[in-house]
Amino acid sequence: MSFCCGASMVGTKGTLKHYRTQVHNVPLLFCPVCHRVEVHYKVENEYEILAEYAHGDGVTDVDFQDYVMEDEEAIFENVINVESEDPLAIVRNQIDMALDLLAVAKQIEDTKWERELKKRLAVMSQRRHRLQQKA
Repeated sequence: MSFCCGASMVGTKGTLKHYRTQVHNVPLLFCPVCHRVEVHYKVENEYEILAEYAHGDGVTDVDFQDYVMEDEEAIFENVINVESEDPLAIVRNQIDMALDLLAVAKQIEDTKWERELKKRLAVMSQRRHRLQQKA
C-alpha cells in the first residue's frame, strides 16, 4: 500500500513521457489529494529499462504491456482503490481513512499531523461534494 500526504494512492494505468518517448499503459499510483503520480514500485525497474531503451532507439511510442508480462491483478493487489472503481466510493474511502488517522493523531497529540489531515479532509470533502452534484 502506498501513501502520499497521508492519503492512500490510487492504482491506475497511464502514459508517461520519457524525453521524446511516450510509454503507454504504465502501472501508476496517484494521490487523490495532491495529484502526485509515480510508477508503481513493482514495475519501476522495468519501466526505467524500457523507457531508456526505447528512447535510445528513437522510438516515439511504446506500450508497456507489450514488453512486461506482469499480471495487472498482481501489480495492484496491495492498493486500496483502483481508478476503475466508482469515483465517489474512492473519495468516501479516502475520507474514512483520513478520519481514522485523525483519531490516531488526536490520541497521540500530534497537532501537525492533525492539521495536515484536516487539510486533506477539506480537499476530499470538496471533491465528494462535486461528485455528488454530478450524480
